[in-house]
Amino acid sequence: MTDRYRTLLLLRHAKSDYPTGVADHERPLAPRGEREATLAGDWLRANAPAVDAVLCSTATRTRETLARTRIDAPVDYLDRLYDATPGTVIEEINRVAPDVETLLVIGHEPTMSSLALGLASVDGSNSTAAERISAKFPTSAIAVLRTGEPWDKLTPSGATLVGFHVPR
Repeated sequence: MTDRYRTLLLLRHAKSDYPTGVADHERPLAPRGEREATLAGDWLRANAPAVDAVLCSTATRTRETLARTRIDAPVDYLDRLYDATPGTVIEEINRVAPDVETLLVIGHEPTMSSLALGLASVDGSNSTAAERISAKFPTSAIAVLRTGEPWDKLTPSGATLVGFHVPR
């Protein structure tokens, strides 16, 4: 572990709509999702360190969630994050530049909850947040993790779950 901590923010996309004839990947946000994504961005700006980089699924609802958060950071849109396993997301996190101190990942369930719980170490993690994530990781929810490891060394149980917020 180094003296420098990194913050990992895991954001599930906001509530999506289900228009007839629209493929899952192309589903847009519902009006409620538009409101929630804006609230998520407001919460991130008020409560989390400034985001240095974003990894975002290519799905329409994740892209629209990011746009509504008004987070201004370089973005990598990755097809691999759509329908990804937690291991795939960790592989992408492991590729993040070492100078990034705060990383936002925008993805889907059940991956976001499994990833948050899988990265969280038993010692030092917020057990109340872990219980809430285990029960449900709702749309627009944000898991906040911290690690002293560089991104390329992040592995399961390699972070501390600091908190969990559901913007409503």
